[in-house]
Amino acid sequence: MRRWIPTLSMLFVSLISYIDRNTLALLAPTILRETHLTAEQYGFIISAFSVMYMLGNPVWGRVLDRYGLRRGMAASVSFWTLASVAHAFAGGFFTFAAARAALGFGEGATFPGGLRTVVQTLPPSKRSRGIAVAYSGGSLGAIITPIIVTPIALWWGWRAAFVFTGLIGVAWLLLWSLVSRDPEIQKRREPEAQRAHIHFRDSRVWAFMAAYALGALPLAFVLYGAAIFLSQALGKSQAQIGAVLWIPPLGWEAGYFFWGTIADRLAREERLGFGSLRVLFFTLMLLSLPLAAATFSLSYQLLLIQLFLAMFVAAGFVILSIAYATHTFSANHAGLIAGLGAGSWSAVVALVMPIFGHLFDLKNYSGAFALAALFPVAGFLGWWLGASPAVSRKHRMY
Repeated sequence: MRRWIPTLSMLFVSLISYIDRNTLALLAPTILRETHLTAEQYGFIISAFSVMYMLGNPVWGRVLDRYGLRRGMAASVSFWTLASVAHAFAGGFFTFAAARAALGFGEGATFPGGLRTVVQTLPPSKRSRGIAVAYSGGSLGAIITPIIVTPIALWWGWRAAFVFTGLIGVAWLLLWSLVSRDPEIQKRREPEAQRAHIHFRDSRVWAFMAAYALGALPLAFVLYGAAIFLSQALGKSQAQIGAVLWIPPLGWEAGYFFWGTIADRLAREERLGFGSLRVLFFTLMLLSLPLAAATFSLSYQLLLIQLFLAMFVAAGFVILSIAYATHTFSANHAGLIAGLGAGSWSAVVALVMPIFGHLFDLKNYSGAFALAALFPVAGFLGWWLGASPAVSRKHRMY
């Protein structure tokens, strides 16, 4: 159990990062009403976060690979804790966008730190489940944010919710000052000669990013858009939204461990190759399609189940794409691998969230849901084309 403590600390850091980012998404109906922001402006605010998150991921990935986890994670969490509290003092589009951009850059270390910790402290046969644990803080954060933050916002106002996010960031820094003394965290792994290094002319790098960024796009759509949809289209109050918005992220959490267990089993049996992953990614693509029909659900309960399924499937794209990358490339690049995955996802989110916001302003909810359902199709095709043995051999560089 002691071996898992570093990974558990990464669960907590991803938990906090998603409480930080989900607080704005959850309280968006109230904040937009009080600050007179439109859904399209809200989309651009999310884009400000996403652009800086995109840039921050590979930057922090390189920092963690080169300078180590202890100092790198302490610096990043300190930075984003201050940025999160800054939201409490925002009052308009530009101040929210600035605070969100700073938060995005700091939180770019979340998943590079998680993956770097897993490959440093766990054996290969447990890494996919380790990734599921480290990354699952994100889904747990999405689950508990409505439960914790809604009462704070109702009792003391939405600004107090962002002060709360700063306090939990400080608490994690105190925990990290103890956990990061573990020799497992401070050691450096030797290069893995049997694994390839990362070069951007290698089609497998782009295949990995396509599966992660496009396949997991519904995570952002549900995460950032569900509260606005429930408010605008269904007339739900902030309290009613907070009472149910933990349900879709529960699918995200379950998906991490379900698909992580499958990936570890394939790794143990030495069957984590192109053929088995092609079947799994194709299955995920098919399971993504029901999201397109979510607005036609016959009941509120069925809608929530469809959102649950969308996040369950998107979690599979995250876990399996990372399993593919860590199986293909050197573990010495673990931070960069995670950074490229999360950064490319964030780049796509930055591009499409204003489009989703615009469609919401036009009340074209069915169009927004259909568009979100098409991204996993593109993710599967992008991975299939780039990871195909014939194509990857042609573009490979070592």
